[in-house]
Amino acid sequence: MKPLSAVWLLIVALLGAAVVVGGLRAAEAGGYDAAATLRSRTEKDAYMRDDPASPFKREPPVAFAPLKYFPPDPAWVFRSKLQAYPDPQPVTILDTKGRERHGVIYGFLTLEKDGRIHTLRVYRMTTAKDGVYYAVWFTDRTTGDTTYEVGRYLDFEKVDDPNHVYTLDFNLAYNPYCAYTHAYGCAIPRKEDHLDLAITVGEMKWHG
Repeated sequence: MKPLSAVWLLIVALLGAAVVVGGLRAAEAGGYDAAATLRSRTEKDAYMRDDPASPFKREPPVAFAPLKYFPPDPAWVFRSKLQAYPDPQPVTILDTKGRERHGVIYGFLTLEKDGRIHTLRVYRMTTAKDGVYYAVWFTDRTTGDTTYEVGRYLDFEKVDDPNHVYTLDFNLAYNPYCAYTHAYGCAIPRKEDHLDLAITVGEMKWHG
């Protein structure tokens, strides 16, 4: 994989700083609905427990136990524009079954926490049928301790407007299906996806 130039890294760092200047926490900008987060967790538990498509129903079935979460905290909600790389570099991601997944490092989002700017990479991945999806995954200081040892994911839907401001709500960080059953393989975040933060929101480690 061709390394990113030092000049480009400087440029994107400056752009990232510009994105987060002025306080981009969504909770401060427009309020945070903790009740909605709690309702979505209840609904997800019902799906995981009852729906035939639940990973807990996959052979061999796994006894369901409620998913575990940190309490919601609006301090972990951020807003950022997507900074796309001008020359996205190809990348191979391994999953927990040792399989390769292919895509590119499409761009990055930024967040400011405790006086530091952190970068969250956005991947554009291809499917076996030549489809495309965008992915955001990460590890942090809690990984392997209070949260799943592989890492956690955030849903990301790309918007065509380059000026669109995305909401990054780490309260919605979740475990991939391989956290509940070995029937699934899931993408393993790379070392570059580590955030030097203890992200004490979102889904915790699950044990059946």
